[in-house]
Amino acid sequence: MKYVVLQVILKEKLWGTGSGNLTSLEKAINDQAAKGYRLHTITTASSGSKGLIAGGDRIQATLVFESLN
Repeated sequence: MKYVVLQVILKEKLWGTGSGNLTSLEKAINDQAAKGYRLHTITTASSGSKGLIAGGDRIQATLVFESLN
């Protein structure tokens, strides 16, 4: 089987909770599905804020897709 590995960085909002760009994760999954891949595994790691200039927390999502062909 063929596999594709992608990394998506999600930046949390500075104020409040919730991802400011969760749509980028959804887009990555839908783009691979359109190419004939399905999501096999997803893992996440988070890092803290670097201060006011850098903004809120970041979550790195690693997505592994497998070919349906």
